[in-house]
Amino acid sequence: MIRGNLKMPDVELAKKQGEDLLKIRVSAVRQSFSYEETAYHLPISYALTGVPVHDQKAALDVYSRTGSNPLVASESILADMTAVAGKEPAPYTGFISDTVIRKLGYSLVDGSILGLALVVGTPQNAGMAAAVCRELQEKYMLTFLAGKVIPALSGAGVRLGLEYRLIPLGSTPFYGVHFVDIIARVAMMFGGVPPGDTHRLLTYAAERARAIVIVLPGLTDEEIALVDGMRVLGFPILTPGGYQGGSWIQAGPEDIVRKGMEEKGIRVNVTAIPIPMGCSPAFEGKSIRKEEMYVEFGGGRSPAFELLRMRDPDEIRDGQVTVIGPEIGTMKEGSANPLGIIIEVAGRTMKKDYEPVLERRIHNFVNYGEGSWHVAQRDLIWVRISKEAVAKGVRIEHIGKMLASKFRMDFPQLLDAVSVTLITDGEKVLAAKKEAEGIYDERDARIKGMRDQDVDTYYSCTLCQTFAPNHVCVITPERPALCGAISWLDGKIAFEMSPAGANQPVEKGGALNVQNGEFDGVNRFIKKASHGEIERCSLYSVMEYPMTCCGCFEAIALMLPEVNGIMVVNREFKGLTPSGMTFSTLAGTIGGGAQTPGFAGISKNYILSDRFLQGEGGIGRLVWMPSQLREELKDRLEKKLAEKGLVGLFEKIADETTAATIEDLAAFLEKVQHPALGMKPLV
Repeated sequence: MIRGNLKMPDVELAKKQGEDLLKIRVSAVRQSFSYEETAYHLPISYALTGVPVHDQKAALDVYSRTGSNPLVASESILADMTAVAGKEPAPYTGFISDTVIRKLGYSLVDGSILGLALVVGTPQNAGMAAAVCRELQEKYMLTFLAGKVIPALSGAGVRLGLEYRLIPLGSTPFYGVHFVDIIARVAMMFGGVPPGDTHRLLTYAAERARAIVIVLPGLTDEEIALVDGMRVLGFPILTPGGYQGGSWIQAGPEDIVRKGMEEKGIRVNVTAIPIPMGCSPAFEGKSIRKEEMYVEFGGGRSPAFELLRMRDPDEIRDGQVTVIGPEIGTMKEGSANPLGIIIEVAGRTMKKDYEPVLERRIHNFVNYGEGSWHVAQRDLIWVRISKEAVAKGVRIEHIGKMLASKFRMDFPQLLDAVSVTLITDGEKVLAAKKEAEGIYDERDARIKGMRDQDVDTYYSCTLCQTFAPNHVCVITPERPALCGAISWLDGKIAFEMSPAGANQPVEKGGALNVQNGEFDGVNRFIKKASHGEIERCSLYSVMEYPMTCCGCFEAIALMLPEVNGIMVVNREFKGLTPSGMTFSTLAGTIGGGAQTPGFAGISKNYILSDRFLQGEGGIGRLVWMPSQLREELKDRLEKKLAEKGLVGLFEKIADETTAATIEDLAAFLEKVQHPALGMKPLV
C-alpha cells in the first residue's frame, strides 16, 4: 500500500500487512530466472538454505523452509520481475556481479572502506540526501541506494556509481534486497560460510558485515517488510522521520550517519582538509575523461614524475607547499603540462627503506581528491584535474596541501614533518626528473634479484581475516600476496611501521620439502594464525597443502589432470574455462580461508616468478590462460620463458580462442607438442 502524504505508517502494522502481500506475490512467481555472473544463484536463499532457486517451485520451498522470510520472498519476486522486464537502464546497476564484489575485497579490509550503508526511500529534499551521502563518503562507507533518492541525488549534481562509492541499485526501494544478497555473497566468498548454514550466516552478518540501513519516507508496506527483515542480520535501521513504532531508530539528518556507525562500532576520525574539493577514499575509483579534464600532466604527453625522499628534520618545514612554475590559471584548457611532485618527509622512526612504500601512496591520495585523478608511478605518472574542480577554485597548490595533509594524517607515528614541492616549469621538471631517475635506479639495485633463499623471514598478511577468519597469506620475496597488492618488502616495512598490525614476521625454519616450499617455521605460524584450522602449507605447490584463499585473489591456478597440466584464469574473464566452470564458480569453491588441493589463489605477477608451479615441475605445466591475461603478461612472460630455456612455449599455451573445452585443449596440446604432456603425471 502506498500512503503518499497520509498519516505516518506504523512500522509493525505495515510490516504485517507487507508480509501478507509478499506471500501473495511470491506465490504468483511464474518465470524461470537467474542472474548472470554469479555462482550463488539467488544468494540470500542459497546462503540460508543451500538450495539453488531458479523457479517458482524452489522459491516456494525456500520461502517455506525459512518461515516466510520477507528477504527470501523479495529476492524471488525481484528476480521474477527482472526476468520479465529485463534490467533497468543506467544509472541503475541491478544485481551486482561476483567479479565486482571480489574486486572490492581488498578495499573492505585495508581501511579505505569501513562499512556498508543502504539508503532507501524518498528524501524530503535533495539537499538533505546529498548531505547524508556526502557524509557517508567522507566517513569511508560504501553506500548503496534504492528508490527516488537516486534521481534526487542526480538532480542535485551528486555523481553516482561504484567509482564514487554511491551505488544506484534500482528505481524502487525493493531493489534494496540486492544489498542483502551482497552481504550473503561476502559471507560465502570471503567468510567461508557454507550455503545452508543459517546460524553462521546470521552470526557473520551481525559481527563482521558492519552494515547500516537509512530509511527515508515513502516506503510501501512490502518495502517496509523487506527493510525490517534486515534487522535479523544485525543491521540497525535508522530513519530521519516518516515512520512510527517498531524498532527503527529515529535520528535527525545531521546525526543519522554518526548514530548508525556508533550502533555498529564503526569509528573514524575525519579531519577536513582546507581545499575547495572533497577528499575521501570514496572518490578513489573515479575517472576523469578527456572531455571532463581541464588540464593534464604526463601520460606520455608531457614529462612528469613523483618522488618521496627522507630528509633531516631541520631541512624541511612541516606543511610547507611550494609551487615552482605556472599555476592552473595560466594553463590553457585541455593542455598537457610538465609536473614534478616531490615530497620530503622527516620522522624519528622514518627509514630510507620506507621511501618507495610511502611514495606509492601518492597515487591513492591524489585520487582521493574529488576532482583529481592519478595513474601509474615514478616517471610514468599521468595526472588530470577536472573542469568542475578548477571552476570551484582548485589549483596546483591544493594538490600539494592534500598530499601534505594526508601523509601526516595517515602516518602520525612515523612522520613528524611533511613538505611538498610541485614543479610545473618545463626545464626544472626535466632536471629534477633526471635526479629522480637516479634515485629509482639505486632503489631497484637494492632489491633486484632478491630470492626466497636469501632471507630467513617471510611476512604474513591477515588483513582479510576481517572477512575470512582463518585465512593466512604468507608473502615471500618471490611470491607476492595473492591479491597482488603487497610485496615482501611491503610486508617487512608495514611490520616495522606497525608491529601489532596485520603483517607479522614468519620465521621460515627448516625445510620439510624444498621442492614444494614447505617449512616447519611457516607451518607453526600458519597453525597459530589460522586458529588451528590449517596445519601445513606448501608455498610453491598447487597440489599439496596449497595456501588458503580469502576471496580477493587476482587469479586461480588449478590442475587439469586430463591434460597433465595447470591452467590459470583471472577474475576479469567471464566465460567458461576448460574445467567446465567460470571463474566465479571456481572461486566459490576455494574462498573463505579454505585449503583446496589442486586449486590455488594467486596474484598475476606470481606467474612470472621462478617459484610458480615449482612443486609441479615448473612453468612448463602451464597449459591455458585467457587471451586477455596472455596479452597482459606477454612481453614479461616470453622473457621469463626464454630465461628458462623455454623459447616458443608461450605460443603453446592455449586460450579460449584455441581451446574452449577440455577436449579442445587436449587436441591443441597434442598438436603443438606441449611439454606438460611428457612430464610426471599430476595424479
